[in-house]
Amino acid sequence: MPRTPVVPERPPTRLYLITPPAIPDLDAFARELEAALDAGDVAALQIRLKDADDATVLAAVAALKPVAQARGVAVILNDRPDLAARSGCDGVHLGQSDASVAEARSLMGRDAMIGVTCHDSRELAMDAAEAGADYVAFGAFFPTATKATVHRPDPEILTIWQETVEIPCVAIGGITAATAGTLARAGADFVAVSAAVWSHPEGPAQGVRDLARALASKA
Repeated sequence: MPRTPVVPERPPTRLYLITPPAIPDLDAFARELEAALDAGDVAALQIRLKDADDATVLAAVAALKPVAQARGVAVILNDRPDLAARSGCDGVHLGQSDASVAEARSLMGRDAMIGVTCHDSRELAMDAAEAGADYVAFGAFFPTATKATVHRPDPEILTIWQETVEIPCVAIGGITAATAGTLARAGADFVAVSAAVWSHPEGPAQGVRDLARALASKA
């Protein structure tokens, strides 16, 4: 029989928004971001432009950071603690092949928010927590066209994490309004989404509204 989750009482699961992998028109995207952030509760915006040069990344931060921070949304830069520190981001998200937590902390300071991708491994997550990460991310839970994925964790990893470790966990990978509630019930403190918002047929604002309803009801 499947085990019954025993997740401690915790704050409601929140939305963690990730940009598309490329943003051809920053001005137009900034307007879409405004609409999305005004449509519901969003905890953080990760700027993730995987193949962009430094100038493109810095231009994106300059355009999008004021929109997010004006609404109380933390701005996290993917992969690059050096650029995150230089551009005044609130934090950085590190992959397993990126800088270490210690290196990122040294560059960004003790108040920066540092997250680490841990795939489907509690061992990697424990290592990140012990190194001083502020959150860990598990995934991809579902197939996604946003990036190539190999790992496919079971939602139970979120439950076990909640039962044993205090720092927050993020669920990521192919999450939609139809699946977000399942991961919230399992124990995700945050669900990270990209295409479910930016490719929503009725626009990003409706994408956020749909996800907010799913998280509120944990349906």
